[in-house]
Amino acid sequence: MNIEPGAPRPKPAAMASGVLIVIMLSLQAASLQASTPSWTRDGADGAAHSATLGQAQRFFYNGDYDRAAAVTNALCAARPDDLDACELHTASLLFQIKKALGETGARDKTIAWTQCAVCPALMSAFQAATLRGQTVAHARLTAHPDDEDTLFFLGKVDLNYVWLQLGTLGRKTGWDEYWEARRSLDRVLQMNPEHLRARVARAWIDYIVGTTVPRGVRWLLGGGNKKRGLLAVREAAERGGGEFFDQVEAMFALWDMQVREREVAGAVATARTLARDFPENRELRTFLTIHDPAP
Repeated sequence: MNIEPGAPRPKPAAMASGVLIVIMLSLQAASLQASTPSWTRDGADGAAHSATLGQAQRFFYNGDYDRAAAVTNALCAARPDDLDACELHTASLLFQIKKALGETGARDKTIAWTQCAVCPALMSAFQAATLRGQTVAHARLTAHPDDEDTLFFLGKVDLNYVWLQLGTLGRKTGWDEYWEARRSLDRVLQMNPEHLRARVARAWIDYIVGTTVPRGVRWLLGGGNKKRGLLAVREAAERGGGEFFDQVEAMFALWDMQVREREVAGAVATARTLARDFPENRELRTFLTIHDPAP
């Protein structure tokens, strides 16, 4: 589902928005219910001094989104140009909101939102972090349009916004961010086809569109191909070559897709590998308890 970075958007935006909502309803994410602390600049500087991105990433992949959000908030407040920390901050907030909504027990998204006491504060933090990140990225790209790191960061922040609004909340917004994310990630991969994280992020778009949108209307979202998305993630996870947490991201994506595809044996093998590095992750433990019980 290749799309040129400068490709024009389809005109029937209302129909496309509806299709986009449908595809995001299949997205699944885990998060812990918590509020995000408010940081002053001095407080952020002090916290960031003792915190590292690696610690935040380990919290995140162990499913401790509370601490991941707190650490990345400190890092990003102290250094707004720390793109990796700021992107992980929006992802952590997204996962917190998802879990908090799930814990209300309401199937209806609107009812779940009204029953979620912590969600408004988390949402405000998410929106502020997203806008801050987009503003930084747009300013940097104005000066350096082909900056690979910034293009990737913008694509990921935009996708986090899309996943939250259209998937988790079921709201009819996120169309501009969706197309900006596709163009940004396509540009990164055009410049650097081996960019591991961009390959994984782009594969998710391919997979979700390819699995949830009827073939005849996939063009509205630029096209989609489930097999291509799954293959790209499998190659990224198995071939290696990236930084540790970049590889971990690819492995979690592979596990998620294997679960969706009911590839139980493969999913168990991937979960075992991940659980060795992230033994506190409850999703992994629960999955293995059900599908790979100890003898």
